[in-house]
Amino acid sequence: MAGIGFELRRILKRDSFLNLLEAYGLAGIISSGPWVLSVLGVMLIGIISLSLTVAGSEVVQFLVSVTYLMAISLTLSGLFQHVFTRWVADRLYNNQHTIILPNLMGLIWVSTLMSVTLGMIAMIWLMPDTSKMYRLLMLANFVVLCNLWPVTIFLSSMKSYRRIVVVFTLGYATAVVASMVLARFGLEGLLTGLLLGHSLLFFSFFYTIIRQYPGDSLIRFDFSDRKQIFPALILTGLLFNAAVWADKVIFWFHPDTSQPIVGLLRASVIYDLPIFLAYLSIIPGMAVFLVRMETDFAEAYDHFYNAVREGDTLARINQFRDRMVIVARNGIYEIFKVQGLTVILLFFWAEEILTAIGISTLYLPLFYIDLVGVSIQLLLLAIQNVLFYLDARGINVTLCTLFFASNIVLTLITIEMGASFYGYGFAGATLISALTGLWLLSRKFDQLEYETFMLQGR
Repeated sequence: MAGIGFELRRILKRDSFLNLLEAYGLAGIISSGPWVLSVLGVMLIGIISLSLTVAGSEVVQFLVSVTYLMAISLTLSGLFQHVFTRWVADRLYNNQHTIILPNLMGLIWVSTLMSVTLGMIAMIWLMPDTSKMYRLLMLANFVVLCNLWPVTIFLSSMKSYRRIVVVFTLGYATAVVASMVLARFGLEGLLTGLLLGHSLLFFSFFYTIIRQYPGDSLIRFDFSDRKQIFPALILTGLLFNAAVWADKVIFWFHPDTSQPIVGLLRASVIYDLPIFLAYLSIIPGMAVFLVRMETDFAEAYDHFYNAVREGDTLARINQFRDRMVIVARNGIYEIFKVQGLTVILLFFWAEEILTAIGISTLYLPLFYIDLVGVSIQLLLLAIQNVLFYLDARGINVTLCTLFFASNIVLTLITIEMGASFYGYGFAGATLISALTGLWLLSRKFDQLEYETFMLQGR
């Protein structure tokens, strides 16, 4: 689903510096999506709130509440993320466009039912001694987020990229402005502002999808057909999101690194700020990911498999295969180069950045290792993306399981080693997983012709 990547590449063909900035700027915004931009928006709301009438304790409660909303909603929606993406891609390939929208409606109903059920349980168990309004707003925000993530699956297939950027801008501008206007109502006011912003994002993107994929019925559940479901994709989506949050959850609930904030929700002040700041650094790398991996590799992939399907000569098939390997290698190298340069620049400016936003420079060592960790995680994402194209579902499950298990084990070990080693568990887990992924991807390419022709013969 690299349609938008091809549209952005048309901008690059104009061959000017301004067009280069435009293409990669748009790619960075679109590929980062609500996940990274939410971090920026929420932190901006928190910083501005401190300068208004909102108490510092309520701002902290807001930031922690939103962090839990993000963590749980992303992990829950991971059940559908990859499996529904694959289902939609298959329907597009078979020109069954009219059943996509009804099935998206079906997915939204399933997601809503699951999020409401889980949210009601959380309201009872995790939020004792909190106001009814706070609980209702947490539930509403959770349901909206759980439905927003599946909708963003379609962003990379839409060619109306300027509309997407405008919607992102309006959505988060609405969240920030509404939170500031309602800040006099404290924690509940800030949560209401965020709800308005994410609701605008959801309904705007949903409207865009309706225009692009008109349906033939209101609601369908074809995506739940067992013959069209790949359990490995469900496991991959769930395990990857769980792995990303595993170290954070351990720090939240380890008695030496956390404290209670609101209800039973806990946070780790020493760990949370640097890691979430570090995630903002992947925007340049994500832009390269969209333009190079989701465009150049998709094109090389099509050339190879079209040659196989059409019975081209073995020499040409090998040529297309070599081209695909080179494009994958160059794409990963481009991400490494751009993200590496970003990390180096942030290393130089880290002290000024932390000082400017009012964070103690004592966080610098942790911020440094977190920058490295999230950058390696981006490389892991690029490797997994190539493996998804090659339909290596089992390998991706293995990588996600390795990432999840190693993040838990190494984080627990580094906590016991002391504050000087905080963050090294997460960075070590991403490094082990990425290196393993590179090795497995190399093996996959070596066996590609054999596996392709064996499958053709079945």
